[in-house]
Amino acid sequence: MSTALRWTSADLATLPNDGKRYEIIDGDLFMSRQPHWHHQFTCGNLFALLKVWNDRTKAGQVNLAPGVIFDDDDDVAPDVVWISKERRALYLGDDGKLHGPPELVIEVLSFSNRANEMRDREAKLKLYSRRGVSEYWLVDWTAQTVEIHRRENARLVLIGTFYAPDTLETPLLPGFSCRVKEIFEEFPQA
Repeated sequence: MSTALRWTSADLATLPNDGKRYEIIDGDLFMSRQPHWHHQFTCGNLFALLKVWNDRTKAGQVNLAPGVIFDDDDDVAPDVVWISKERRALYLGDDGKLHGPPELVIEVLSFSNRANEMRDREAKLKLYSRRGVSEYWLVDWTAQTVEIHRRENARLVLIGTFYAPDTLETPLLPGFSCRVKEIFEEFPQA
């Protein structure tokens, strides 16, 4: 019998509102400092590019750092998500948090923080795979790459790494297309 402490969503409410991001993955507590300027800039560009596509299609909604509570011991705040109207109707709770998987989750890797990078590459990949996310993008603003993990045979698998000159398209978002470099440009061309 294990006596290890398992954090829950209720425990998050007791933590200070100190500007840090607290997340729980499989009962383990993770804390992140305020993100780097370029991290947030990249998140904003991703949001803008997806919003232009979504405004055209009216297929769902894109959001920045929403709370996603899969269970008491899996409570995270991904950098960017896109969720269809259908899933949003099912999973958006009265508390303003999602209680189920959005179709697309994007995490932007943190600059020079190996622990956060490993959390995004390993723990969150496993979590999103286990919880039914359709696609998971890992975005590295220092290398200007996007890794896409897509659901195949009930799990997320790496389908490719896309570089600055590559065009980013996905069957998940019909009609969405952008050059990877647009994600990192000061003024993305939508």
